[in-house]
Amino acid sequence: MPEFTVVDQPKRHRYEISVDGEVAGFVRYVRHPDHLDLVHTEVGPAYEGRGVAARLVAGVLADVRAAGGRIVPSCPYIAAYLKRHPDQADLVAAR
Repeated sequence: MPEFTVVDQPKRHRYEISVDGEVAGFVRYVRHPDHLDLVHTEVGPAYEGRGVAARLVAGVLADVRAAGGRIVPSCPYIAAYLKRHPDQADLVAAR
């Protein structure tokens, strides 16, 4: 079973997911005083179709929730993820 790790890389303005120690993808963000604008999700071709992007977004949202933060889902993938997981909608910042 592969090991998945999601880590915030604030100097790079992104969360990264590693699969068995290899960076497999990222969510780029813009930090605002009251929310994170999640602007782009990308997974390497070798990891596509394996659920890595969903695990990445779940990890990002868990971290934001733990910090008491809010998001703006500018990335189409993240917006679609939130439609499939309405239990996470409370993280979306009011616009």
